[in-house]
Amino acid sequence: MPTLRELQDSFSGPGRVVWIGLRGKRRAPPEAVEAVRADPADGLIGDHYSGRSGKRHVTLIDAAHLAAVAGYLGRESVDPGLVRRNIVVAGINLLALRERPFRVGEALLELTDLCHPCSRMEENLGPGGYNAMRGHGGVCARVLEGGWIRVGDPVEPEPR
Repeated sequence: MPTLRELQDSFSGPGRVVWIGLRGKRRAPPEAVEAVRADPADGLIGDHYSGRSGKRHVTLIDAAHLAAVAGYLGRESVDPGLVRRNIVVAGINLLALRERPFRVGEALLELTDLCHPCSRMEENLGPGGYNAMRGHGGVCARVLEGGWIRVGDPVEPEPR
């Protein structure tokens, strides 16, 4: 019978980056980009959070959570830019990466916190947007090692 550690280390395969968005200014809508450079001192170069607290260098959300939010709102889909996260991933449970560094493209990240919804979700998604995002807001991460992150790049835990 596998140990808890063995179960926590078992992934079906890497996830992948499916969308990247940067906001140049506070309250500006994110601009979808194909690639971004992550830096340990500054976070995502070109994002308005660049140079601020390392706890929130990068925000990530699972594409499956976007689908859940869309379902709660009675929509077919939700534009990733509306939820104001930097990176959308598919194929890996971000919460399973909580206690270990993980690679996103060339960059090495560390999950620092859950990314809870704010009142902007009600503005961006309409009535019920805040509650639809509760428990589905994604995660915040700090950059441990810099590098390029591109749409299509793998997302996977570092080996222990």
